[in-house]
Amino acid sequence: MLRILTFAILLLSCYTPTLLAQDSYTLLKPDRVFDGEKMQENWQVLVKNDKIEAVGPQLQAPSNTRVRDLKGMTLLPGLIEGHSHLLLHPYNETPWNDQVLRESRAERVARATVHANKTLLAGFTTVRDLGSEGAGFDDVGLKQAIEKGAIPGPRMLVATKALVATGSYGPKELSYDIETPIGAAEADGLEGVTREVRDQIGHGADIIKVYADYRWGLNGEAAPTFTLEELKKIVEIASSSGRPVVAHAATPEGMRRAILAGVATIEHADGATPEIYRLMKKNNVALYPTLAAGDAISQYRGWNKGQDPEPTRIKEKRDSFAAALKSGVTIGMGGDVGVFPHGDNAREMELMVDYGMKPLQVLQAATSVNADAFGIAGKVGRIKPGLLADLVAVQGNPVEDISKVREVQLVMKGGEVYKD
Repeated sequence: MLRILTFAILLLSCYTPTLLAQDSYTLLKPDRVFDGEKMQENWQVLVKNDKIEAVGPQLQAPSNTRVRDLKGMTLLPGLIEGHSHLLLHPYNETPWNDQVLRESRAERVARATVHANKTLLAGFTTVRDLGSEGAGFDDVGLKQAIEKGAIPGPRMLVATKALVATGSYGPKELSYDIETPIGAAEADGLEGVTREVRDQIGHGADIIKVYADYRWGLNGEAAPTFTLEELKKIVEIASSSGRPVVAHAATPEGMRRAILAGVATIEHADGATPEIYRLMKKNNVALYPTLAAGDAISQYRGWNKGQDPEPTRIKEKRDSFAAALKSGVTIGMGGDVGVFPHGDNAREMELMVDYGMKPLQVLQAATSVNADAFGIAGKVGRIKPGLLADLVAVQGNPVEDISKVREVQLVMKGGEVYKD
């Protein structure tokens, strides 16, 4: 018996160093750290396995720590893209209608795997993907493939099909005699929206997206779609499972209904008025202005940016964004990427500064503000102990020049380095 006990002790002692060696430490030493809220000079960040272990000046690290000198760089939380469509690609390559009608699901998923990798390497370690646009639940499959390590990509919050009122959404370019695919799920009435919301939840939706208005007015102008009662039912069903509802909305009435129904965020808000922004602030609804999408579409339609005068659409968007800033409404960062190239996500951040936001506010919008708005602040969005080690190092100081967020030198997600 004594011999067996002695052998067991020796065996355990042999395994103990191996178990201890499983912990991996990395000490990051940049010139400065943006912690998600403010810039910290001469900070260091210690990563243990997949999480942030410690932050601050002159950290003490275990002897087996790998030290990475990031001289001249700023360390940021992994950036969060607030409005993405990984299953779309730029409309100047292929119009939206043709992507939905003519591209196979296999092609769209193949493209999306490339888009996911480009997004991650651009420093965006989390995305809120707001609709598969005719590709069913393929965004759920893409998310699962990333989580299983089959392909590289950002963490994903997915909305699956999104909800539209019957007759409001496209494509509509074919004969009305021909049944064509629709870029979202049609649902009507309290029973209909209840069934569709539950179906999307059952298929893996993290978010429910609803089109509170769309371009189906008498003369093709944007007009409200769902009634206030339908929108309230959508929010009620989604909220009962702990999921937020986000609303595509560009008209004052569409936004008003969505806000009163209890949505978490408004996407686009092109026609928002000061009254609408006050209502958003009162009801704690965040704004995602998607400046880059409008900028890209205007250029696709012939605007020579930097040479021609700004189109009316761009001038109106500038005025709307200025009113949002003045109102104090929460503004998150999300560009509607997919309309323009994946990996070019920083375009929205640059435009936010160009339209009047301070660079520090834009960095906050792309990190802590988005994390708070999406309910993921306990995991990502800041650099502090206990959060996942989603970290990005960029050359220079993006508070002085926001375009520095494009100069990505290091991308770490969950402690694993994807770009170095």
